[in-house]
Amino acid sequence: MLNRRTFLRKSGQTLAAVIAGQLACTRKKRTGPNLLFVFADQFRKQAMGFMNEDPVITPNFDRFAEQSLTFTNAVSTTPLCSPYRAMLMTGRFPMSTGVICNCAAGIDFGLRKEEVCIGDVLKASGYQTGYIGKWHLENPSVNLSRNPIDGATGWDAWTPPGPRRHGFDFWYAYNTSNDFWHPHYWKDSPQKIEIENQWSVEHETGIAMDFIRNRKPDQPFALFVSWNPPHPPYVAPQKYIDMYQDKELPVRPNATETEHRLPYYAAVTSCDDQFGRLMRFLDEQNLAENTIVVFTSDHGESMMSHGLMSKSWWYEEANGIPFMIRMPGKIKPRKTNMPFAVYNFMPTLLGIMDLAVPKTAEGDDLSGFVLGRDDKETDYAFIAHYPQPGDHRVIDRLAASYVQLADDMKKEGIDWRKWGYRGLKSKRYTYVVDRRPDGIQEYHLRYQDRSLGTEYKGNGELYTVRLLYDNINDPYQMNPVVAKEADEHPVMQQLDRELQKWLNRSNDPFPL
Repeated sequence: MLNRRTFLRKSGQTLAAVIAGQLACTRKKRTGPNLLFVFADQFRKQAMGFMNEDPVITPNFDRFAEQSLTFTNAVSTTPLCSPYRAMLMTGRFPMSTGVICNCAAGIDFGLRKEEVCIGDVLKASGYQTGYIGKWHLENPSVNLSRNPIDGATGWDAWTPPGPRRHGFDFWYAYNTSNDFWHPHYWKDSPQKIEIENQWSVEHETGIAMDFIRNRKPDQPFALFVSWNPPHPPYVAPQKYIDMYQDKELPVRPNATETEHRLPYYAAVTSCDDQFGRLMRFLDEQNLAENTIVVFTSDHGESMMSHGLMSKSWWYEEANGIPFMIRMPGKIKPRKTNMPFAVYNFMPTLLGIMDLAVPKTAEGDDLSGFVLGRDDKETDYAFIAHYPQPGDHRVIDRLAASYVQLADDMKKEGIDWRKWGYRGLKSKRYTYVVDRRPDGIQEYHLRYQDRSLGTEYKGNGELYTVRLLYDNINDPYQMNPVVAKEADEHPVMQQLDRELQKWLNRSNDPFPL
């Protein structure tokens, strides 16, 4: 029997053609609805005015929330750019896609072209498809060539036309780069398009409006727009900075002050401004009534909560993301605290659009809940963080310190799949099982902050700690129950059994 990859190679069929053959409900000509999926990078759920947590200025997001189904407990299962994006595209868990960490220089992998992604399904179903902004699912060009034809440096890359674009026909994107004032993009050639002196969020919004304006009117569109801010570096246009200069900015009870908060909030407001611009444009084009609009993010930002910056943590500030979805007349505006994880986004969106969900997807289709057709809810969202697997050697590059750490532990007999953390989030609790290599001092800092180094002087053993947070009675997660064994606490015991089911479901060998 031919496996799927061999079949595609021997038959000469395109991935889109195979998908089209598999989708029983695919129509030759679709009339809608359209899809506009906008997501920012490192935009935490607390940075929404209507959440009454961060002191942000977000009038457009606040207005949109009143028109939308708003998930106040949306979860970035693995709060890191590439793992999130792979789950978003495929509806599959990181252990299934293989994208368990960032696609980076010195780590030789990316999203497999054989994956069945939402863009593949939309294209095969008659949609005009487009992707604008940050992709971060490509193997960086410097991993493959000493002199890349696309001129990419660092973690960046051009994704050429073909199966690696996963069904997105219009392409105005880059892999990853953090120069927000001089952004660059690639289209259908390796010639880099460089933009001078324009804020990337504003520029990409303009490109999105052009895509919609120039669409074929007899064919629905599906457009994904990925803004990089408020991702570091923490900067924003001066006009948004000025809005916060005289504003009182109280610090969260679980955090310490940092100079980055003001520019972070200003970048959030810049996203709000451009999102409002997009929504007004849909109204002007008479498209609002027949367009599903989503705003979300790939992960949060700790901003010195628990003494931490950045993401990858199990805390609310890191893995809690906004998720608002609007379709007038079809989706009733309301709020829910049902845990809604990123691996459910793809199947749910396809269900809302009356398209068949590929058999490869592992998440749940919750379109019935979104559309009010049933009351099916999920009880848990799976959360996880994986260390680097090691053994990734590429052209003329030394192994990064975190890859070397994985190699060192492999020599000690430690399987990378069996450490890191795994856990569950429910409406009330966050439960985490954290396994650490013995011998890593200042574990939390060294695990995430590469500038501190990752010296490993261990004995080949792992130790485990369990943490239980009551997010209702302890919303800032400052007083966890800490235990070594699950049977030390009845709620831990219950959630430990549930977590094992999720590990089985996601083919994760992490031992409890």
